[in-house]
Amino acid sequence: MGTIEVDGVRFGYDEAGEGPPVILLHAGLADRRMWDHQFTALAREHRVIRYDRRGHGGSADPEGTVSHHRDLLALMSKLGVGQADLVGSSMGGAYSLDAALAAPERVRSIALVGAGLSGHDWPEPMAAEIREAMFKAVPPEKLERYRSRTAERIDPADVTAMAKANVDHLVVGPHRTPDALDETVYARALDMCENLYRREWSGPQWTEDVPDTRHRLGEITAPTLVLIGLEDGSGLLELADLFATEIPGAQRIDYLDTGHLPPVERPAEVTEALLTWLRKPT
Repeated sequence: MGTIEVDGVRFGYDEAGEGPPVILLHAGLADRRMWDHQFTALAREHRVIRYDRRGHGGSADPEGTVSHHRDLLALMSKLGVGQADLVGSSMGGAYSLDAALAAPERVRSIALVGAGLSGHDWPEPMAAEIREAMFKAVPPEKLERYRSRTAERIDPADVTAMAKANVDHLVVGPHRTPDALDETVYARALDMCENLYRREWSGPQWTEDVPDTRHRLGEITAPTLVLIGLEDGSGLLELADLFATEIPGAQRIDYLDTGHLPPVERPAEVTEALLTWLRKPT
């Protein structure tokens, strides 16, 4: 695993293969390792690029004001990629949509995997479930000290508890138990999420420049594939419905028994779906 510097910022990054460029954008509770299977398999036909966004994996901590989709476009420019197919999981999907609206000529197609949406407010039932899970993991007053970076020390048990709450609610799904996942899948998801909270609670304060993409889905011109695990959170299922309805010509694939990270839980199936999608003429 290597690194690349873009506009003075270090990003953890890998690339392999030759052919039309494909960029893999990871979920917010993960890092670029979630794409291990897809990265290797897609490189047989494509130039595949994956990177950690700021604050994740091998990338630098975010500082000041950060725009993740502009980081993506800057990385493409640094690598000489004029146009690429984007595959985005969770908020990686949101940033793919943001990039497609900011620079449509640079996005050949988009695959949204359990994607989020910039500017979107999660429905209260889902937001309440997540709050409850977090506060059970770490008491609210302690969590606030971590979030404000005022805690004297980070308790490793709290890092694990918070990561487990997120993995159980999203990767496992609100209607399943952890034994629904293969042990190695669960362990990988937990490790990625623990690394995130360990860094987030000890790093600098920062803000995100978030565009409001909610009412612009009809402007997306890139061919779009919507993939969703039907054991994902209710708000994410609603977003998949919205994407499939509002993005012109969008296609959809449902995975009956996966949560928020189908590329990790069902890697071979997701890889095959992506290969089929990327082979289609645009």
